Amino acid sequence: MARTIFRLLCLVTLVAATQLNSGISSAAAPEPYDPWPGLVQDLFNDQTMENGAGLIAVEMPTRAEDAALVPVTLRITLPAGDTRHVSKITLVIDQNPAPMAARFELGADSGISSISTRVRVNNYTDVHAVAELSDGKLYMVKTYVKASGGCSAPMAKSGDDAGKALGQMRFRQFAKTDQDHDGAREAQIMIRHPNNSGLQMDQLTHLYIPAFFVNELHVWRDDKPLLAMEGGISISEDPTIRFTYVPKDAKQFRAEAKDTSGHVFKGEWPAGASAM
Repeated sequence: MARTIFRLLCLVTLVAATQLNSGISSAAAPEPYDPWPGLVQDLFNDQTMENGAGLIAVEMPTRAEDAALVPVTLRITLPAGDTRHVSKITLVIDQNPAPMAARFELGADSGISSISTRVRVNNYTDVHAVAELSDGKLYMVKTYVKASGGCSAPMAKSGDDAGKALGQMRFRQFAKTDQDHDGAREAQIMIRHPNNSGLQMDQLTHLYIPAFFVNELHVWRDDKPLLAMEGGISISEDPTIRFTYVPKDAKQFRAEAKDTSGHVFKGEWPAGASAM
């Protein structure tokens, strides 16, 4: 009888200890913080968003090779017969210190169907692309990227090297291929700029380098707006924007960029120029 009571007491003690440990484990592992609801409120004024699958897409590597140079492509995939057009696309890297990486505004008759650039990713994170269509509605898609430390990674070039060519622009149009359709072409604009994030440390002084980046870019096809970008610290060093568009017999392309120190950079290129 005494043995039975002893065994029961041991069993009760074991169960109680297990429940206590379980409670402690649960308390020590809270649900991970999701910044997205707050970002919807801050960046989009808490507007309703619908599922954008089939209308837009965001393409990024699941695991980045270099967190400071992560390729991203935004694609417009409106189905045939949809008379609306995408007027804006906002790229949000949820866990970055400044989550809004870029907001692109597309010309009404630009025919832009894809935009590619390179970004910094600071932590494992969801990345959202939010498209505003011509009917005023917002559509969202997302992907997940494994990368860390991109916003604090050292610059690839020294400050002296970057300063010598600050703001130098290059424009490139790519040769037509058999895959081109509806007269679509690809072009690329590259701007020499350190695009300092404000989180990078000078390896000599061990002081943080102040944020200094391209925050505006405007591109015109002849006199009509083709593409504009509002940029942030998440855009990589030497910002590069590649896009697919419809030329519409354009004779000239023109670009103007501004940075956070008030510098203005301009460039003009004849249509059909392969590189300048």
